[in-house]
Amino acid sequence: MGISKNPIFVPGVWGPYFSAMVPGFWLNEGGQSVTGKLIDHMVQGHAAFPELQAKATARCQSIYAYLNSHLDLIKKAQPVGFLTVDLHVWPDFHGNRSPLADLTLKGMVTGLKLSQDLDDLAILYLATVQAIAFGTRLIIEAMESAGHSISTLFLCGGLGKNPLFVQMHADITGTPVVLSQEVEPVLLGAAILGARASGDFASVQEAMARMSKVGKVVFPRHEDKRYYDKKYQVFLKLVEHQKEYASIMKGD
Repeated sequence: MGISKNPIFVPGVWGPYFSAMVPGFWLNEGGQSVTGKLIDHMVQGHAAFPELQAKATARCQSIYAYLNSHLDLIKKAQPVGFLTVDLHVWPDFHGNRSPLADLTLKGMVTGLKLSQDLDDLAILYLATVQAIAFGTRLIIEAMESAGHSISTLFLCGGLGKNPLFVQMHADITGTPVVLSQEVEPVLLGAAILGARASGDFASVQEAMARMSKVGKVVFPRHEDKRYYDKKYQVFLKLVEHQKEYASIMKGD
């Protein structure tokens, strides 16, 4: 969701809509469909999922908290994101909403091995999270090329509670990620609108300023930029190749 003082038309991104989110500003909305469900699909469909469930339950952890700690365990001295150096995911298992707006696109995974242990599951989970962050980067680049200026991400929703998801978005987009102090920021947004409607504040902007507080800012690891730039090149090649495959199969 990006706002601007003047209307900006971005191919493949919804909008612009006037006063749709913040009164007096134009809104563009670029999204990826069912990202949380995609992560569940990749994790729950893996052969090592029953083992993951058992170990997470034994530790009284969620499966994602366990996976995050397992990644920290197997990364050794390298940054955790480097575990996917030869595993790459294109995340459009349900088609692409933005910025390609192509419902025919499919998901892709390259770099699979015969092993199916917990390490493989954790690394596939990491590659999927990274793919979603690369999708966000693709949307940001489309919006910026059309005239938006985006220097910070504000993250809310369930995935914002996953520290790996947040850090990967910071590292891959190269922008700080701001998290709300409120655990349920979407509910806070509804309360802000209610406070304006009741007359407690003169404007939505005033209510936002008074009721919203920054909880945490996650900064990108700039020393890893070159690695993620390479991964992004591969990410773009995946969809390019997928379209080539479709063209071959449709040909005479």
